[in-house]
Amino acid sequence: MPNSPQLAQSCQTDVTNVHPENLRLGNKTSPSHLAVTTIIVVVPFLGVLFAAYSTWGWGVRVADVIILIAMYLGTGLGITVGYHRMFTHRAFDAVRPIKLALAILGSMAVQGPVLDWVATHRQHHHHSDCELDPHSTHHHGGGIYGILAGWWHAHIGWMVRPHTLAPERYIKDLRRDRDLQMVTRSFGVWVALGLVIPTVAGGLVSGTWTGAFLGFVWGGLVRVFLVHHITFSINSVCHLWGTSPYDGGDESRNNAIFGLLGLGEGWHNNHHAFPHAAQFGHRWWQIDIGYMFIVVLRRLGLVYNVRLPAIRQPANA
Repeated sequence: MPNSPQLAQSCQTDVTNVHPENLRLGNKTSPSHLAVTTIIVVVPFLGVLFAAYSTWGWGVRVADVIILIAMYLGTGLGITVGYHRMFTHRAFDAVRPIKLALAILGSMAVQGPVLDWVATHRQHHHHSDCELDPHSTHHHGGGIYGILAGWWHAHIGWMVRPHTLAPERYIKDLRRDRDLQMVTRSFGVWVALGLVIPTVAGGLVSGTWTGAFLGFVWGGLVRVFLVHHITFSINSVCHLWGTSPYDGGDESRNNAIFGLLGLGEGWHNNHHAFPHAAQFGHRWWQIDIGYMFIVVLRRLGLVYNVRLPAIRQPANA
């Protein structure tokens, strides 16, 4: 159950406000969906194991580290700046090439097509930490078991369970966007491109097939693993452990570790307090690389209508 009495009270009436036509109940996951999800989660982990083995035996090339960092930043910014801040929350607008680039980079992160990702995340905000939240860490029992079960569900488990609500209700505004429709339909192409780019880069740098394979491992599989689990940790860790300077009626937390690793995403309580703002870090020490990137794009005239938080005195400052 939620820790906050206010949240517990609001969650009691949350489901009653959902029109029955929007409910999509079910307890079964299709075999194909389960297979794809398993591959997406397991294969990058196997890549990490191989990378650890190869590093132990042969060391790691500087080129592989550079390829990993470049691919991590590119696809990570695609998620936090594109999928999350721009498309989900409409925190800013961008010229068409930047919009397409962010949608494609987000797709390369292998977290699902952009319209599906947006629908799920908007549902999360609409029912944050209530039972209709698709990946709430709460409502999984009490004690240590409840915490661990909630963490597992929010981190990975929710992906193999059917969504409760019809996603179409959350993306009516984006259904008219032909660019996002195109990127969504061609999702598999962008996933493949996100694996081909580091492979080609590794081969060109080394001039060998071995270098190409290591580029695929580090810039492809290891990078996907890292982007996945840091993003998943925003769902799980940042609703369990951290600080809550703003009382937003849910269990969102600021977590400095994931604030840095998640390119600003870890300032999650700030974000839930001002969900439509492009800036997640509110204090000078709250590093928000995603917002820094938006500032650069704005100064170049590539993004506009950037929405900022009307920062008030935090409740627990």
